Amino acid sequence: MVSAVFHSPLEVAETLPAPVRPASIRPGASDAARDQAVDAVAAATPLRAPFDARALWLKVLPPILGIALLVLIWELVSMRSSSGLPGPWETLRQAIQVFSDPFYRKGPNDQGIGWNVLSSLQRVALGFGLAAVVGIPAGFMIGRFSFLARMFNPLISLLRPVSPLAWLPIGLMVFKGANPAAIWTIFICSIWPMIINTAVGVQRVPSDYMNVARVLNLSEWKIVSKILFPAVLPYMLTGVRLAVGTAWLVIVAAEMLTGGVGIGFWVWDEWNNLNVKNIIIAIFVIGIVGLVLEYALIKLATAFTFEEVKT
Repeated sequence: MVSAVFHSPLEVAETLPAPVRPASIRPGASDAARDQAVDAVAAATPLRAPFDARALWLKVLPPILGIALLVLIWELVSMRSSSGLPGPWETLRQAIQVFSDPFYRKGPNDQGIGWNVLSSLQRVALGFGLAAVVGIPAGFMIGRFSFLARMFNPLISLLRPVSPLAWLPIGLMVFKGANPAAIWTIFICSIWPMIINTAVGVQRVPSDYMNVARVLNLSEWKIVSKILFPAVLPYMLTGVRLAVGTAWLVIVAAEMLTGGVGIGFWVWDEWNNLNVKNIIIAIFVIGIVGLVLEYALIKLATAFTFEEVKT
């Protein structure tokens, strides 16, 4: 037989956790007891950090001053330029017109700036994705096995300094098309940072970790998945961030040479039409997109970076 025990509301209230109960301060309590109870309440109550207007102002003011300085220099140069360089306000009015309909389509080579940016991002994603699929495992193997490191280090040192655009004619010859050639160029310029950073991360894994793996007789898959991957992840994400930045730089130049649809082709097409205001707008768009990609990957790397707690 199961017996049930019923408690009164006062008994239940006595069992609830509370920093200080109201009954702890009684009418007849001494001043010392009152002060002690008040201090306990203050200590248990979380303090809300005061609003620091000065810190916020110092954080916001420098970027505003930097942008204002850029606009001022731009205005002075446009006023003194004899080549007809458009000023900030003319460019702003043109930007409002351009972004009022960024996704129009009037033909295969006459599309809004939104479609051009999306086309460039698609090429970057394809080339970068292929580079990650090949480069990250290759970096693990090169860092893990010294024979492979001695084998591939001369090739990497030879090919890495080559300008990415030098690979574009090879891509045009092999793939017989501008779009796959541009993706090939992104692939070849993105793969080196991922290989190098991943290999360096594997080589810097503490030897104690590997000694424990040998003692436990772990398989190679267990070593990679349980020991190497968590330790190498910050290095790998750094390589990914560098590769994306390089890929976004290269795609603009590659599209200028290959044509088609893309932000690089849009810049070149506007130059052929002598529309300098649209070129300046494209420069800002390229910079903003690159900044967003960089910021997103920095946040991703920060989320997976763990610092040792010093005792």
